[in-house]
Amino acid sequence: MTIKLPILVAFSLALVACTIPPSANNTTMQAPANEATMEQTIAVTEQKTAIFKTRPSETTTPNADSETSNTAGKVGVIMDSSVTSNNDKVSSVASVSALKPTPQILGFEDKTDTERLAGARGDSLLIVEKKGGTVKKGQFSFPEYKKAVLANGMTVYLLEKHDIPVITVKAIVKAGSVNDPISGLASMTAEGLLLGSKKYNKVQLEQVTDNIGAGFEAGSNKESSYINADFLAKDADVMFDVIKSVLTEPTFNAKEFAKFQKQNVELLAQQKESPNKVIRGYYSKFVFDKHAYANPVEGDQQSIATITPKQLASFHNSYYQPVNTAITVVGDFNSNLMKLELEALFADWNNTQPVPQLDLNYAVPVMDKSRVLVVNKANATETTFIFGGVGIAKDNPDYIGIQLVNTILGGRFTSWLNDELRVNSGLTYGAGSGFSAWSQSGLFSISSFTQTSTTEQAVDLAIETYERLWEKGVDQETLDSAKAYLKGQFPPRYETSEQLADILGDMYVYGINESYINNFESQVDSLTLDETQSLVNQYFPNKNLQFVMIGQAAELQPFVSKYGSVEMLNIEQVGFGG
Repeated sequence: MTIKLPILVAFSLALVACTIPPSANNTTMQAPANEATMEQTIAVTEQKTAIFKTRPSETTTPNADSETSNTAGKVGVIMDSSVTSNNDKVSSVASVSALKPTPQILGFEDKTDTERLAGARGDSLLIVEKKGGTVKKGQFSFPEYKKAVLANGMTVYLLEKHDIPVITVKAIVKAGSVNDPISGLASMTAEGLLLGSKKYNKVQLEQVTDNIGAGFEAGSNKESSYINADFLAKDADVMFDVIKSVLTEPTFNAKEFAKFQKQNVELLAQQKESPNKVIRGYYSKFVFDKHAYANPVEGDQQSIATITPKQLASFHNSYYQPVNTAITVVGDFNSNLMKLELEALFADWNNTQPVPQLDLNYAVPVMDKSRVLVVNKANATETTFIFGGVGIAKDNPDYIGIQLVNTILGGRFTSWLNDELRVNSGLTYGAGSGFSAWSQSGLFSISSFTQTSTTEQAVDLAIETYERLWEKGVDQETLDSAKAYLKGQFPPRYETSEQLADILGDMYVYGINESYINNFESQVDSLTLDETQSLVNQYFPNKNLQFVMIGQAAELQPFVSKYGSVEMLNIEQVGFGG
């Protein structure tokens, strides 16, 4: 990808910065002395250079000069997440060019105290913050990354990883099934991005990515939509052009959409032949009812069949805007140069209208009685079941402790649930529990499956095992075992570029930060038995449980009423009830 002339000013600053080795002990970025110095810098070069071709091993890391504004005078802020070797937090401010009396600040709020400012508009001010952490030596910590807000309002996360010459990119838009005016519209819009753009039709997209062996996909979930791509660093210029094209200029070609729509309708029908694939859709709807978290991500056969390309375009225009989008880049590149390239690449992508805002704090359901939803599948030979209730939000301060307790209950192969339902009784091949956490709320669930004839026995045993949390509690030996297991499993979750890109995306969508990861081991180690029981009492629902069972209704009816008031559906009915 070549750099266009409008960003030569910014790039020339980066080029000069590359020739000046920073001091080995210098942790703050230095600004140019004055505007005259900047003008001299601009005059150094007039040539165009491909930023992506500059490998970190071939150049000295640029200082703050490379983060200055382009010729239009727009500037973003970049924040460094590197962790200091001691417990001190380091913060620094560097000005670029002569300070204007009252620079206009680009508004950006972050939930951490150390990320106080996102950027500045005008050619006057660049504020850089060194994000520190309290991490003991030898303890696993999240790798250093940088965060920037570009001039158009798009957020960028950059994490260098030079072990292999590969780059992983995740583009995230804050729009998911919670925003659906028609069930499944967010999902269809996200996947529809790959049907073609103004620059690449569907066949061309497939050819370009296949020819260089790149991975390329799009999709959505409850609260966000995404594009994922991974490719060799040498192909970055090609792939970033593709990503930008499908993200900002999809065409939703009518002919391609018609085939895509038919496939999705058929897929949704087929999924109901596998209860384990759809039971969580029924469960979310049953628990959250009228709340947006009840919306099924993929929609249903009826709603999907009514969606038009025009509706995809309208949804895209509403939500796919720079201020509602983040790009995470992980891999073999130079952060400062990458930031400049992204600024140039997306310079012509502008916000066109206010992004619709959704309040997810409304009407979060309160479970005032136990209920059972029986979904009849007449030809079923097994019963698939799930039960629980409302869970926690992603940014819950007790998230780590809650995960530790859940590990004991149903979060590992040697958990209580799996031991009782699989190992000791042989009622199932597996049983487990977990929390699905979103920005404002979530679900807690225990799930398994068993033969139709042993359904009552399996459900009763699952409930009995769950009640151990209150009747007997957790002993020290079990707690210590779970701590060792969880700490052993933790680092591998953040090894690959894809995993790192995903957690950076979660930071953007859910307002969390790397402190969850940096403090993980210490919080696990410090959890006591008394604190464990307090977490059980506070976060694990043990009254008014909600049950969903998919199986032969005639076989289930004689006993399911003992779990709560019963509602009935047929699996052939469109959607998930309600």
